[in-house]
Amino acid sequence: MLENLRFNTAETSKDDEQRGALAGQLAELADLYVSDGFGAVHRKHASVYDVALRLPHAAGYLVKAEVDALGRLTANIRRPYLVALGGAKVADKFGAFGSLIAVADRILVGGAMAFPFLVARGAKVGTSLLEVSQVAAAAELLRRAVPGQIELPSDVVVAAEPGGSGTVVAADAIPADQMALDIGPQTAVRFGAALFPAQTVFWNGPMGMFEREPYAGGTRAVAQALTDGEAFTVVGGGDTGAAIRALGLAEDAFGYVSTGGGASLEFIQGKTLPGLAALEVS
Repeated sequence: MLENLRFNTAETSKDDEQRGALAGQLAELADLYVSDGFGAVHRKHASVYDVALRLPHAAGYLVKAEVDALGRLTANIRRPYLVALGGAKVADKFGAFGSLIAVADRILVGGAMAFPFLVARGAKVGTSLLEVSQVAAAAELLRRAVPGQIELPSDVVVAAEPGGSGTVVAADAIPADQMALDIGPQTAVRFGAALFPAQTVFWNGPMGMFEREPYAGGTRAVAQALTDGEAFTVVGGGDTGAAIRALGLAEDAFGYVSTGGGASLEFIQGKTLPGLAALEVS
């Protein structure tokens, strides 16, 4: 059992020789290497990539399960294929968004992901968590998408700060001193109705601040639609998995709950994940 390796700068170094030196030390401790941390396979780290090149290696059961499940989002997709994107890590998901436009029938956008799109359409979002640097990218995605492919909130739950019950307002009428903390009830119904008949769904990111009950309604509606429907559903990302557990929903009610948010996003884009590529080297 080794301690967390991130304290060692060589673990995450961009220099192949530095990583290789650490990997060589780690490889001396073992005869075999099994990779079973899917959440890290998109990182070219010494313990993820370089050690595998130095030892007989194999993918663990979790990594195999992740690849099998996510593979169903990249080939022979059962349609309609819907994507629900939310959460607060907006910049991390915009790269994936461009790839998803090419394959998804509809993309439902909530959480902080929605704010750059709303601003790109001319709305003001008050004090909501907005990544201004992504507004231009959102405008370009709206231009590229076919009409109706990207669905944004029509109403949201707002408050001056996280607390209280909040107020429902139109998504393009958020007061200047308020922040949106969840999609509104009309949007929740619309998103749920869109998801229910889907055959394949990828969900990454909650629809609002689900940790507080007044702002959990949108995330609950999405989750409920997926458990009621018959779609093969992949839930990606730590926050999304935490949300379904916080709402009291069993993980086995979904097709697959991925352990890797960033890794799953890169996988479904068809990117080469270093930790997986290393396992394929004979």
